[in-house]
Amino acid sequence: MSRGRTSPGRQSESATADLGEFRFESGESIPNLQIAYATYGEFTGDNAVLVCHGLTGSQHVAGYGNGSGVAGQARAWWSDIVGPGKAIDTNEYYVVCANVPGSCYGSSGPASDSPDGDPWGTDFPPVTIGDWTRAQRRLCDHLGIGRLHAVVGGSVGGMNALDWAVRYPDDVARIVVVASAARLDPQCLGLDAIARRAITTDPNWNGGDYYGEDARPDAGLGLARQIGHVMYLSKESMDHKFGRRAAGRGGRGDSYPADPAAMFFPYREVESYLDYQGEKFAQRFDANSYLYLTRAMDDYDLSEGYESDSAALAAFEGEALLLSFTGDWHFTTEQAESLASACRRVEVPVSHHVVESDHGHDAFLVEPEKVGPPVSDFLVDGPSGRAVTDTASDNHVADDETDFAPVHSSLFSR
Repeated sequence: MSRGRTSPGRQSESATADLGEFRFESGESIPNLQIAYATYGEFTGDNAVLVCHGLTGSQHVAGYGNGSGVAGQARAWWSDIVGPGKAIDTNEYYVVCANVPGSCYGSSGPASDSPDGDPWGTDFPPVTIGDWTRAQRRLCDHLGIGRLHAVVGGSVGGMNALDWAVRYPDDVARIVVVASAARLDPQCLGLDAIARRAITTDPNWNGGDYYGEDARPDAGLGLARQIGHVMYLSKESMDHKFGRRAAGRGGRGDSYPADPAAMFFPYREVESYLDYQGEKFAQRFDANSYLYLTRAMDDYDLSEGYESDSAALAAFEGEALLLSFTGDWHFTTEQAESLASACRRVEVPVSHHVVESDHGHDAFLVEPEKVGPPVSDFLVDGPSGRAVTDTASDNHVADDETDFAPVHSSLFSR
């Protein structure tokens, strides 16, 4: 049975699929996996593009949806990239975006109801990126989609796209990995661990059993998100946006315990920004979901079960586009080039497109004019497209493995 199932030939803003019993990679299972998804465009049999959202994104990649508490950055989060006449052109492609298991925008996760009618909380099974991919494959079956024209993902969604190439190498012709990598580095792992501890040490977390209570772990979740925002911005963008400018004196006494000595010192604009973002995020997202999704991201390692990244990709006979941003220290250009080299070693046609940007990790969301052209050309022409041509990508390894694809500045305007 399914609720809101839509024929692939018709356009639908959003729906929820009941995909039946689902066994997670942890070995635990749930009786009914619900996956909330949105579709755009018309299905013609060979034009399906799956878009994988970022850590706290939703299925509404180019639309505002009809509820599910979706707000802020989770609403129409890539509407400058996906839509009629845009880089992922819904006049040409049938675009599907699914909210991943463990999230809180309509798919099964800690905040959804368990069989006894109460929210799962931390009784929900641990979730991996492999589980996301397997759930998406099952959703595609539900929609009548066989082989995908492309899987596109940014940030942790890029890891999701990579997992498709490894797990279902015959089911996707092209992958687009934007601002992502084969795994997180230790610095990011450490910061994610601190963010999770901000949640689990909030007295209102209550072991994950806070649903229906008057108080929720909003302070801990807000702090976790503040750490995330610092990770997503570059030094240059923070200096330009905030500098050392003061926004007043004191601090946010309504949010954090009063610190009398703080009244002597300036409350800086960067603090004000982070406080605002943390409070806003806590209103739209679930603390347990944040724990689950960051653990899934931290756990992902492309080479797990294989001798190397190259060995993991050896069965993939499709093509790959990698986009990285010079100001992104969350997923660096060096990490992307390492992934490109892994593709070349097993003769996966690949282009690594390096974009000059000082926006940090958020560049893939806030600079669509730099993301759209290479993605659009790749979806049509593959790595030989004019916007993504790369002298080191025509199935050979460059003499200098650290060489990057040229940035086509003529295509991009600030």
